[in-house]
Amino acid sequence: MRVLVDPAFYFEMQGRSDHTPDCFVRPGQYLHHMYVEGVKYVVAPALLECLKQAETDGDAEALQHLRLHTKQYQSLLAQAEANGPRDAIRRLGPPPPTEEEGQAKQSNSFVPPEPQSLADIGLSVTLLQETVLRALYNGGRMTGSEIAVAMKLPYAIVGDLLPPMRKQGLIDMVGQRPGALGDSGLEYELKPPKGPAAVQDALQKTAYCGPAPVPFEQYLKSIAAQTIKSVTVTRCNIQQAFSDLVITPEVFNEIGPAINSAASIFLFGYPGNGKTSIAERMTRLMGDDIYIPYAVEANGQIVKLFDPIVHTQAKSAIAGGSELLNSIMKREGHDDRYVKIKRPTVVVGGELTLTMLDLKYNEAGKFYEAPLQMKANGGMFMIDDFGRQQVRPMDLLNRWIVPLEKKYDYLTTVTGTKIQVPFDQLLVFSTNLDPNQLADEAFLRRIKFKIEVRDPDEAQWRQIWRLVCKSRKVEYDDKGIDYLVEKYYRPTQRPFRMCQPRDILDQMISIAKYDMEPVTFNPDLIDAACATYFVQQQKRDFGAKVRLE
Repeated sequence: MRVLVDPAFYFEMQGRSDHTPDCFVRPGQYLHHMYVEGVKYVVAPALLECLKQAETDGDAEALQHLRLHTKQYQSLLAQAEANGPRDAIRRLGPPPPTEEEGQAKQSNSFVPPEPQSLADIGLSVTLLQETVLRALYNGGRMTGSEIAVAMKLPYAIVGDLLPPMRKQGLIDMVGQRPGALGDSGLEYELKPPKGPAAVQDALQKTAYCGPAPVPFEQYLKSIAAQTIKSVTVTRCNIQQAFSDLVITPEVFNEIGPAINSAASIFLFGYPGNGKTSIAERMTRLMGDDIYIPYAVEANGQIVKLFDPIVHTQAKSAIAGGSELLNSIMKREGHDDRYVKIKRPTVVVGGELTLTMLDLKYNEAGKFYEAPLQMKANGGMFMIDDFGRQQVRPMDLLNRWIVPLEKKYDYLTTVTGTKIQVPFDQLLVFSTNLDPNQLADEAFLRRIKFKIEVRDPDEAQWRQIWRLVCKSRKVEYDDKGIDYLVEKYYRPTQRPFRMCQPRDILDQMISIAKYDMEPVTFNPDLIDAACATYFVQQQKRDFGAKVRLE
């Protein structure tokens, strides 16, 4: 707790109008807090004044809150007086955070070390040799360095695999690549009859061809070293991430602690108030890039993890150039079997089914595709429009009981073997349905943060109009908004929604294009947009019925 003692702060507090609801015992009553540069303080003169007012009013609820504050303030004051005169005391409590502390920059120090030997790879020689055979089967004649690049391994290690394979009659050295120097430029191809026969045996196990997989134990260590729990959000950096979004102060103060929990969040509220937009901006607070394996080897099975559709690869330290050149000239030495990505954000909606949360076996390739929650490790997994999936909400919730409680998940292979994988992600449920209708008390208890995304008030709604007009390069007209409110909102008590300014303005732009006129807030354009945007509230019978439940 931080306290402002100097009366000057009290007068400053009274002159400000940017107070958030968390500065009151009740919204609009007993103001005794103030934010200074994003840091929350108790204003001592206001606290004592509010305490007197609550005693006069006999307000028991307010007295509980204010008396506890007062006891803590008196304790801090006594400690400060023991170290100096009271007249010199202006602030109490811990010092305000520095600018660097306020930003709370995330720094991921984990870098998978570059393997120096076969032992560092952690895979059997047989598995590596079979990967070489599949590379040659798919690539034809290849140099040693090309094989190393395909497997994402140092040539020094791949070079040790090739001579024994030649002795076994699996591959043959067939020449030197023109212009290439050293052993890495030697060309290889499969040598009949043993080579093609060995390839067929390798393909019977798996047709996977690409970067050598990472042992499951090494994958577990990489997840633990880059855990989402290391992400820290402060009032300062969350304001930057949400600078282009207008949300209610209550929601703003709830989102940051929810992200810091690295647990689970239930976003609920009326449609169109920005639940999806809030979740998308959470990704801006996820910290530095992380490393994930292209593929993982678990109990002899290969699981493809990196998904270019889901994962966004970090910008390479070397722009342009061939993969081979980049491999040779890379600035930082790390295990190339890992790819550097932004912390993942996996978003699914009504298309989500239970099978998408299990290992997906490729019958033709004989390898597995990692499920969505495994791809989201180290980042965020958002289930949008929760309750509108093809499966029952309760079935979907039951699937998450163990991961939410234990922070690990069980995946089952086609042979029945279970693999325990980490569940290290921020799980976000977003819905416009009542949470009490979707989940029981046992499940809601496991969702640590329940955040209602509320309707904006008129001032916030008008602020959104200004932002949308600026982004669409349309001149904002306050009188036009007055007309819109008086005609289409006040008579029917229509609620304000966050999405309405964007949607209505886009309607106006489309109509203006059709009429070949500039976009202005003239009443004809507003009426035309609202006529096609809002649905008349009176019920009408068009001769058909549909069952929505």
